[in-house]
Amino acid sequence: MIDLHTHTVFSDGELIPSELVRRLEVLGYSFVAITDHADSSSLDFIIPRIVKVASDLNLYQKVKVIPGIELTHVPPPQIPELVKKAKELGAKLVVVHGETIVEPVKEGTNRAAIEAGADILAHPGLITYEDAVLAAKKGVYLEISGRKGHSFTNGHIVNVAKKAGAKLIFNSDAHSPGDLLSRDLADRIVKGAGLSGIEEVLKNAEELLEKIL
Repeated sequence: MIDLHTHTVFSDGELIPSELVRRLEVLGYSFVAITDHADSSSLDFIIPRIVKVASDLNLYQKVKVIPGIELTHVPPPQIPELVKKAKELGAKLVVVHGETIVEPVKEGTNRAAIEAGADILAHPGLITYEDAVLAAKKGVYLEISGRKGHSFTNGHIVNVAKKAGAKLIFNSDAHSPGDLLSRDLADRIVKGAGLSGIEEVLKNAEELLEKIL
C-alpha cells in the first residue's frame, strides 16, 4: 500500500511523524508521503523538518517516508512560485489542495496547480473536463480521496479523468489515526468511485514514485 497525502502535528494532524509512520507500517504500507499544509508563511519552516524526520525514519522503518507538502488555500497566482520554492527546500512531492466542495477554496486553484506542474491535485471537487485534459497533458495526478467530505466528488473525478485521459491516484488525506485505511477499505472506496479496485490506482502511485525518487 502507498499513501502520498498525510498530515502530522506540523500542520493540523494529530500524530507526530514517528507514530504516523509506525501505524502505517503495522497496516502494511510500503511508502508514505508526509504532506503537511503550508503557505508562504510556513513553507520554509515545515519542509526542512519533514525532510529531517524522513531521513531519520528511513534508517529504521520499513515504510519509506517521502518528504512533501500540501499548498493549501494559497491564492492561485502565488501557486507557481510556491511549487518551485517547495522543491528547492527539499520537498520530493508537492500536493496542491484542490477545489473541494466542502471548503471555500478559491476558484482557479485547480487550473493554477495544474499549470504550475504540481505532482498531485488533491480532492479537486467538481473539476472541469478542460482542466482534467490539461492535467493529462502536464502529468499531474488527480486524487480520489478517502477523506470524509472530500470524497463526495470521487465519482465525478473518476468520470471526468477517464474521459480526459488523466491519471488518478488514491490517498487517505489522513489527519488522525482513524483516517488511516486498511487495504480492504481502500479497495472498497476505490471501487465505490467507479474503478476496478486499489490495484488500478496503486500502479499510478508507483509510477509517480519512480518519477520523484
